[in-house]
Amino acid sequence: MTGEAMVFALFGNPVGHSLSPVMHNAVFRALSIPAVYRAYAVETAEEAVAVIHQKSIKGASVTLPHKEDFVPLLDDLTDSARAIKAVNTLIVDGSAIVGDNTDWIGFVRALEERFVIEGKTVAVLGAGGAARAALFGIIQRGGRPVIINRSSERARALAGAFDCPWFTLGTIQRIEADCLVNCTSVGLFPRGDLSPLPPEILRSVDCVMDTIYNPLETKLLRDAREAGCTTVTGVEMFVHQGAEQLRRWLSLDPPLDLMRKTVLEALAHEDN
Repeated sequence: MTGEAMVFALFGNPVGHSLSPVMHNAVFRALSIPAVYRAYAVETAEEAVAVIHQKSIKGASVTLPHKEDFVPLLDDLTDSARAIKAVNTLIVDGSAIVGDNTDWIGFVRALEERFVIEGKTVAVLGAGGAARAALFGIIQRGGRPVIINRSSERARALAGAFDCPWFTLGTIQRIEADCLVNCTSVGLFPRGDLSPLPPEILRSVDCVMDTIYNPLETKLLRDAREAGCTTVTGVEMFVHQGAEQLRRWLSLDPPLDLMRKTVLEALAHEDN
């Protein structure tokens, strides 16, 4: 890679588990794009903004726990990022940093491969940036979202923002939903033995999606499969949101098959 290579980045904490560098760098190599994608563990969004300017980064991804923290620091937001109040994508335009959200697009495309959202009730577990993106996507596709969260305060605030019902984990038995989506980090590598919900809850839903992609099959998805539910892994959401990032950064048509194959091979390698 030459000194003139464009630099793209991932900001979060932790970032060691992320396959974004593997996926995006595979695209750059395959398409002979003079670019490199690097992961930066940062304590704050402010630290990330400083890194962007210091290293002349052209675009970036944002992961936990900073998706909401970036919002007040940016020069502008796209309409979707403004509505969701969380960003997963940063576009650098000169000295200005614009926040975007491609998570909701990745979420909708992944879920709609296995489940029709329109007219259905979809329970969203969590109240962070991923949950906000899922709620936005469900509403955009004509679904009825319901929020489930451990903290009643955060659930109530989120329900007010998206005009939908909310429940705490302790009252989850009262929910009648067609689909359930995990937008928390419970079950994320290396704690793939954990699930945010007891298995018996899953018997009443038709479809379960986990936004976690590492591990490929979380305990929640294993429990859901055993309960007879249709399951959706986080890989498709991860690939589609990454593809949208590449469209925004470089105005190219991303090689989805290559991106999917790269991620699945990396996950298989981690399991061995």
